[in-house]
Amino acid sequence: MSQNIENIRNVAIIAHVDHGKTTLVDQLLRQSGIFRSNQEIQERVMDSGDIERERGITILSKNTAVNYGDTKINIIDTPGHADFGGEVERVLKMVDGVVLVVDAFEGPMPQTKFVLRKALELNHPVVVCVNKVDRPEARPDEVVDEVLELFMELDANEDQLDSPFVFASARGGYASEDANAREGDMKPLFEAIINHIPAPKGDVNAPAQALISTIDYSEYLGRIGIGKIENGVLRVNDEVVVLNMHNAETQKKVRITKLYEFQGLQRVEVKEASVGNIVALSGIENIMIGDTICSPEKPEPLPFVKISEPTLAMNFSVNDSPFAGQEGKYVTSRQIRDRLFKELNTDVSLRVEDTDNLDSVKVSGRGELHLSILIETLRREGYEFQVSKPEVLFREINGKKCEPMEAVTIDVPEEFVGNVIEKLGSRKGEMTNMYPAKGGYTRLEFSIPARGLIGYRSEFMTDTKGNGIMNSLFDGYEPYKGDIVTRSQGSLVAFESGEAITYGLYNAQERGDLFIGAGTKVYEGMVVGRNARADDMDINVCKKKQLTNTRASGSDDALKLTPHITMSLEQCMEFISDDELLEVTPQNLRMRKKILDNTQRRKAKNRANS
Repeated sequence: MSQNIENIRNVAIIAHVDHGKTTLVDQLLRQSGIFRSNQEIQERVMDSGDIERERGITILSKNTAVNYGDTKINIIDTPGHADFGGEVERVLKMVDGVVLVVDAFEGPMPQTKFVLRKALELNHPVVVCVNKVDRPEARPDEVVDEVLELFMELDANEDQLDSPFVFASARGGYASEDANAREGDMKPLFEAIINHIPAPKGDVNAPAQALISTIDYSEYLGRIGIGKIENGVLRVNDEVVVLNMHNAETQKKVRITKLYEFQGLQRVEVKEASVGNIVALSGIENIMIGDTICSPEKPEPLPFVKISEPTLAMNFSVNDSPFAGQEGKYVTSRQIRDRLFKELNTDVSLRVEDTDNLDSVKVSGRGELHLSILIETLRREGYEFQVSKPEVLFREINGKKCEPMEAVTIDVPEEFVGNVIEKLGSRKGEMTNMYPAKGGYTRLEFSIPARGLIGYRSEFMTDTKGNGIMNSLFDGYEPYKGDIVTRSQGSLVAFESGEAITYGLYNAQERGDLFIGAGTKVYEGMVVGRNARADDMDINVCKKKQLTNTRASGSDDALKLTPHITMSLEQCMEFISDDELLEVTPQNLRMRKKILDNTQRRKAKNRANS
């Protein structure tokens, strides 16, 4: 039995990273009675991937549905990071309104602005949920003013400016229209959604039309298309026409073999589903995001939201280091290539292209986080490969070379302000605003070329002693700003292969910061540290102490090594220069020179300089 369209609400939850939206969805699920009273539930049930749980971020949108009274509320938990903006834009087309979650201490942040702008452009009504009001430093009244200022800045219409505000603690499990309430349940938020967000539009008697907005994949069912029924009714075994998003002339007739609606975290198989519902369907080979499923009697494609173009590219290639094939399960160029092209099934913001080199594939994405999540995913699946330094994708606009810009927001203690302004200025950053922020911090806002940020994040954390907060957001294209020197320090490069010895490391640490400890296996050309100077330096970390007949008293005391720096994946991606690669295996990350042999590397450098 299909649901009456008036009793359906389709809503997306949007927020900045870590403002608590996934925890909020958990509470809505719990309080709607989806789980049994004795059921053991882990926190943040909506984040299904290991990487999502570890990093506390949502990468792919998740669908769920709860019943509140007679109303079915389809809830989509969206990614909060602009790198996954391709996901956000598609999801917003599926819903009729949004719940904007804002931290009661931090207030609106850059990613909040990104997702909210997309929602307002679609004229979606907004319910604002000020979350974490139980934090000791919460300042809900000021945050309300900041949200309203943001609405005005983004040209919200009058209805959107009258959005209801609900104050909540997702962790505490309560919401209220009163900012000072500290108990209760989520009923006020449910009521705000039902009263303020409209039922879907559409005609149940019209020929069926549904737009595929997300793709899932199952080993048993193959590709599963998820989308909203815009008109009519879809039924199992009905013959439908699939219209390709790129070419509406391309039509194929298929039968729907299975149809699902969402209930809690489950997909529930149904015989039919009507207008307004968000459904999943299987049995359609090669179904693509943006395809329209429609009735054969009136095959009309639905408009598809244009996905934002990639801004950053890297080359993924076969690992050819001396340690190649020792740690990975999938190591050949075909295995790596097939896996990357398979990723296109579910990640519409990604581009994968073959290159002139058969062992290398060019992968373009929306930013460093987007590409690093892909690398980490492949690594965990057992793939071994190497990647090049991320490079920014330029565009020609009106005959001019243009580059992607980033709007950067930085909160730092006052003593670090001068350092940040100087560093970003040298990277072609232009300060657009500066004002006192909460907690004794100063907020700095910059417009900077995306390539100027490559390599800066780890430098920023060092410069601010871990006290700085930095957020960035794609901010369109501007004419090329000129050359930028992004790395002021060279690499310490292993001179010979072998095992790193304490004596060799002790002598090497005077030259800069080491990335490895004693006992680490190294090969010639491997980057083992960061030089204190601007140029590269070859060092021998495998060097043993020469033995002599006489032993001076006290000279054999244990050598003290400074603790080495353990580089994360993102830090490695930012650190490597144009003549270096990052070797990625399930067990290790190793930075290395493209040309491993020391003599050949020198000759190549001399040729380039001559």
